[in-house]
Amino acid sequence: MMVWLWGINLWFFSQSNVNYAKIFELDQNHLTHHEIWKCATWMTIVVPTSMTAYLYLYSCGEVSLAASQPVLLYLAVVIILVFPFEIFYLSSRFFLLRTLWRIVVPLQAITFADFFIADILTSMSKVFSDLERSVCRMIHRQVATIAWFEADSVCGSHSVAIPVVLVLPYLFRLFQCLRQFKDTGEKATLLNALKYSTAVPVICLSALKYHVFPDKWTNVYRPLWLLSSVMNSSYSFYWDVKRDWNLSTFTRIFKFNRPHFLSHLLYGQKWVYVWVLGSNLILRCTWTYKLSAHLRHNYLTVFAITALEIFRRFQWIFFRVENEWSKMNMKPNVHISMSTLSTEEDKLLNSSSHDV
Repeated sequence: MMVWLWGINLWFFSQSNVNYAKIFELDQNHLTHHEIWKCATWMTIVVPTSMTAYLYLYSCGEVSLAASQPVLLYLAVVIILVFPFEIFYLSSRFFLLRTLWRIVVPLQAITFADFFIADILTSMSKVFSDLERSVCRMIHRQVATIAWFEADSVCGSHSVAIPVVLVLPYLFRLFQCLRQFKDTGEKATLLNALKYSTAVPVICLSALKYHVFPDKWTNVYRPLWLLSSVMNSSYSFYWDVKRDWNLSTFTRIFKFNRPHFLSHLLYGQKWVYVWVLGSNLILRCTWTYKLSAHLRHNYLTVFAITALEIFRRFQWIFFRVENEWSKMNMKPNVHISMSTLSTEEDKLLNSSSHDV
């Protein structure tokens, strides 16, 4: 879903002349929306096919063959990502892997692509948590066994590994902010780091439910979890509107080069402001649900909220990139103005008609 939506983002950028290659510092061989949609198409074919094969083999009693399906799928994904030959978009795959490495180990200056992808990873924290649970079951040979349903098993829903994986994307982003403060000295980066730190108590307090007495959870830790959830949602929404977006240029990214009904529908329309701000606020409040390990048993609800969070991030991308593009367009103007000012000063100082 994220790959499909990212392709839509790129299509809009291409229609409105937003030079996303410049923003993300991509080379000339970067993927366009056509290639992204091609990748998404293959993912949409391969993953359901693997799932169908798993269910079919399991229903036929071929348990060992059924258990091999997700293992083969995961191995294929890893092999394709690290395949060192000039096929399957080598430069783009390595750009992604290099960026992920820079996110995990922020030993260098943070680029826009670094923290942009790290922000997307925070929206997919539940996805990574599910992947970790799946890999755990593969390693311990619990695929297609009754252990799927045992919450207290090594790969069950009460495991300490769940909050650890959930919190990692937020810690990566927090360390990026600290690195930015070290490089730039801007206090805003510390405030941004504080925003990501507010997700930590939400995740950790939720995980405590399975490790404390029920009355202590009800009287102490659940109220603290609710309070931390409100703080995280409120702070995150404020940061979206005041820092990540620029309301003065809002929807300018929907101004296409050629007439198009989508541009007419979205550009400069008040309903877009209302929808984006309203939906972002609501989904910021609900996303704490997916971060909470003690609510994982509500599978369909968590799945729906995770999908909605990815859609919220899809919306967020438009206005975050729009804001960055506006900043980049302003920099040359500032440089020109300073150059002009310096030239005028030189003329005045060097003028022979003035005694100093």
